[in-house]
Amino acid sequence: MSVLLRLAAIIALALIAIAPASAAEKRFLLATTTSTENSGLLDAIIPQFTAATGISLDVVAVGTGQALEMGRRGDAAAILVHDRVGEDKFVAEGHGTDRRDVMYNDFVIIGPEDDPANLARAEDTRQAMTKIADGQVVFVSRGDDSGTHRKELRLWAEAGLDPATFGGWYREAGAGMGQTILTTTQMSGYTMTDRATWVKFGRKDGHAIAFEEDPPLFNPYASIVVTNAAVPAEETGWATAWHQWLTSETGRNAIRAYRVDGQQLFFIAGDEEAG
Repeated sequence: MSVLLRLAAIIALALIAIAPASAAEKRFLLATTTSTENSGLLDAIIPQFTAATGISLDVVAVGTGQALEMGRRGDAAAILVHDRVGEDKFVAEGHGTDRRDVMYNDFVIIGPEDDPANLARAEDTRQAMTKIADGQVVFVSRGDDSGTHRKELRLWAEAGLDPATFGGWYREAGAGMGQTILTTTQMSGYTMTDRATWVKFGRKDGHAIAFEEDPPLFNPYASIVVTNAAVPAEETGWATAWHQWLTSETGRNAIRAYRVDGQQLFFIAGDEEAG
């Protein structure tokens, strides 16, 4: 082999070796709640962001509490979660910056179609929670410090009830939303879920929405860029690009466009006034 051919081969091999590294350079980790993954939203919008920017995301879908903890440790460069109290505390403590409202949907309470707790007659969320407790029907809690779990605990408290005093009818799944719904249907019980995950969930097994459309069930999501020295500066920059895209009109349109069986699952604040 001539010197020129040998040199060309060496250069070609070097380019092959470099190419994967270059493709993987623009990548950061997003910690988010399970509902954004279980609903299928992230699978729909992340490829659009990557196509526009060349930046890839590794997604870890956990409960909101765990996502916030990952941010505190610097294990994630950005978070997308749904617990305003926890988000504000996270930013106030200096773990994140530029919290932005992204979208919203709502929580619903699902249960057996024959509705043994008679939630269909509940006048408000407080009464719905009271009916569940009074009837001692099976209720499956996420029990995982997720945004949904935190919301559920606040709703019990607002109804003057304490899960610590409940009997065996109150179960804790210690799992994500999809698995909790599955457990609920297997036990013919009730649970609280975000609407998007419920619509997307395929095996409803004789369950339906038992209570819905009350202001306390409002469910907003927010994006925060993590501020932690453990996160490389370039990853913070890529996370910031995601954060800005997600709240830009392009990102909002991607969220608006996501539907399951023709049903829009996430909404942008202000759209209701515009409509």
